[in-house]
Amino acid sequence: MAVAEKSSARGPVSLKREIGLISLLWASVGSIIGSGWLFGAQKGLLAAGPAAVISWVIGGLAILILALVHAELGAMYPVSGGSARFPHYAFGGAAGASFGWFSWLQAATVAPIEVSAMINYSTHYSFAHGWLHPNQTLTGSGLVVAIILMAIVSSINFLGIRALALTNSTATWWKLAVPLVTILVVAIAGGLHPGNFTAADGFAPDGAKGILAAVSTSGIIFSYLGFEQADQLAGECRRPKRDIPVAVIGSIVIGFILYVALQVVFLLALPPSAIGGTWATVGNGLYSAFTGPWAQLASLLSLGWLAAILYFDAIVSPAGTGLIYTAASSRVSYGLSRNGYVPQIFERLSNRGVPWFGVVTAFVVGCICFLPFPSWQSLVGLITSASVLMYAGAPLSFGVFRKRLPHAERPFRLPGGEFFSPLAFVVSGLIILWSGWSTDWKLGVAILLGYVILGLNRAFHLNSHNPVMQWRAAQWLPVYLIGLGLIVYLSPYGPLTKPALPLWWDIAVTAVFSLVIYYWALAVALPTEQIEEMINEVVVPEEATIAP
Repeated sequence: MAVAEKSSARGPVSLKREIGLISLLWASVGSIIGSGWLFGAQKGLLAAGPAAVISWVIGGLAILILALVHAELGAMYPVSGGSARFPHYAFGGAAGASFGWFSWLQAATVAPIEVSAMINYSTHYSFAHGWLHPNQTLTGSGLVVAIILMAIVSSINFLGIRALALTNSTATWWKLAVPLVTILVVAIAGGLHPGNFTAADGFAPDGAKGILAAVSTSGIIFSYLGFEQADQLAGECRRPKRDIPVAVIGSIVIGFILYVALQVVFLLALPPSAIGGTWATVGNGLYSAFTGPWAQLASLLSLGWLAAILYFDAIVSPAGTGLIYTAASSRVSYGLSRNGYVPQIFERLSNRGVPWFGVVTAFVVGCICFLPFPSWQSLVGLITSASVLMYAGAPLSFGVFRKRLPHAERPFRLPGGEFFSPLAFVVSGLIILWSGWSTDWKLGVAILLGYVILGLNRAFHLNSHNPVMQWRAAQWLPVYLIGLGLIVYLSPYGPLTKPALPLWWDIAVTAVFSLVIYYWALAVALPTEQIEEMINEVVVPEEATIAP
């Protein structure tokens, strides 16, 4: 049994360590298999044509590199909201607050994406026809339904981590079974058409630019997101040092195999008559007008029973993912409060050990997201960039810990970590580049809003713990954010008619710039003594609740 930590002057600080390996693995897998599989294959074809298969491979490998770094960090320091807190230990308050905000922004905005996906597929039913405008944005009645669904997802979180884990595990078994059955049935009953690889305007109609853009903008990276849930829920895992690496890496492997297979089968199962003259033009081919791609493909292949299952799954799968991300956002805000960045009320636990104020906040913010970003596609673009900014903090922290704490216990030690860590940071920058200016400028506004919130918390002393900002250790951060934004603006993914950085040059500049920032950050990171002091102050007490 886990030993609960005693209360302190700051109130109860321990979450209940009640989840095991399978629940932890399913938390990550359940987050990966959400609305992405329902839309990703179609969106990939619209963005890159049949070459979307390559996009899925690139996206999977990119996320795997990031996941390997998280696996070592999560097992090393199993605290609640881990990915939001590692930069705090490596670089101090200024960088820690920034990456903590990026992490919370990502977690809090996934649930509204999943709710949007549920509504999108629900329009198949006659009672839901008035929920969406023709441009796929929410109507007034659709907005009411979205808020009700957000309330249901949030309410389940109040039942406690054990009930949440059981609910999510049950849903994940279903969520994994349905796409596997879909792949087999559609491939066998519908027949495959190898000629689709060269149909319409060819295998890669937009060349390398389309392949790379599809990685971010068509939901591919978004579909792979979620492996970090094992890190976020580490504070409630019974044996995190053993289970976190398995859950993080295992979930990505499962997701990679599943998504590549889904893209291949969707492409080859399309009847040639449904494709049209080009892959990219919406309305040019029947498939491009699908609002529920897999279910409508099943109907087109006279698999009505499968279509019925898929329309039902379109409610279960996104709901399960929204459920676990709502839990993650409350754990991230709990961790940020423990570090002193947000008001102390986020540490308040219910009788079931749930950070209740974090759940309520996630609900409110999720509802607000329906207003400026009402469609699934636009939400995906924002969350992808927010996620990658969050993930960028992990390889930086990884590099610092390897350099400053070489003898620290590492239950999972990543082979070749000195190579994979800077590579993971470069990958983060590239994904932000491929997200495009129209998405990244909105993320910039959200970042500024976060700094306002963090500043108000400090100015009005809403948390008794005032972290030292350590500006020197974060001197590289504003240069990184502004510099990366400038690169995106000047690239083919920016607003300029004639980009100053042509294709491939933009990739090279992003890679070199990221490496400069990486080694600069490592050079000015906190000294060993300060890192150990912060770890002993926060991490060690939370580790005390781990079962023997």
